[in-house]
Amino acid sequence: MITRSIYIGNPAYLKLKDEQMCILEPSSRELKGKVPVEDLGLLMLDHFQITISHQLIQRMMGNNVVVISCDAHHLPHGIMLPLYGHTEHSDRIKDQLDASEPLKKQLWKQTIECKIENQKEVLLKLGNYYEPMLEYQRNVKSGDITNMEGIAAQHYWKYLISLDFLRQRFGDSPNQFFNFGYAVLRSIVARALVETGLLPVLGIFHKNKYNPYCLADDIMEPYRPFVDFLVMQWLMQNPDSEDLTKEFKAHLLRIATVDVLIDDKTRPLLVAVKTTASSLYKCYTGEKRLISYPEFL
Repeated sequence: MITRSIYIGNPAYLKLKDEQMCILEPSSRELKGKVPVEDLGLLMLDHFQITISHQLIQRMMGNNVVVISCDAHHLPHGIMLPLYGHTEHSDRIKDQLDASEPLKKQLWKQTIECKIENQKEVLLKLGNYYEPMLEYQRNVKSGDITNMEGIAAQHYWKYLISLDFLRQRFGDSPNQFFNFGYAVLRSIVARALVETGLLPVLGIFHKNKYNPYCLADDIMEPYRPFVDFLVMQWLMQNPDSEDLTKEFKAHLLRIATVDVLIDDKTRPLLVAVKTTASSLYKCYTGEKRLISYPEFL
């Protein structure tokens, strides 16, 4: 089922009534809107005067809704997910823990190959210089020991934005647009992993004792170019834009419903991420050898 992504950027009181999230004006308690909880996939809270009832939180956790809280700069600051989202949670964690290093290196190779392929497609769609990406993709080794991901990224960002652009978390514009999109994407991927019964903290490549979402950071890599393409569409339509406006956020939240090609089928990205997470688990058990990753249509 296709779920909805909801952004709330004004003062609001959120409560549960008749299995629906009701959005009320805080002072008058006038009803502004309502959404069935079963239709929710992502809820973004972007105002310090938003109050949410515990009953609604519990119902959303039971429905695997990811709740994103934004900070004073209007950037995603934290996410709330259920502790587990699958009936076979314990067994699946054991399979995840038992995954061998050679298997994880092969899975990472596939991940980087797909990421570079999708980055190449973004450059191609925008009419930019993409040809070297083909060679970088062919030269990816097990575990990406030659760092083709980094080499491809140098070319990609130069020809996506400009020759002197530096992709940084706290860098100059338009970094803030990409950062926002990746934070939303990370939340979507973490939700799918939890729903599949996997621990987001146990990565196949990323290993950082300070990072609770290593696996999400791994699996989201081939999906990043879909965020990049949405950002570039925004920048082409709004060339002087530097602020994370409500209009931009509404544009980026479309990421959940962007159509992608996965396993030779057209699926919304939110559904595709679940397919990827499921295929990863099957790789852990030996049922599959390849992770299912998205392609541009």
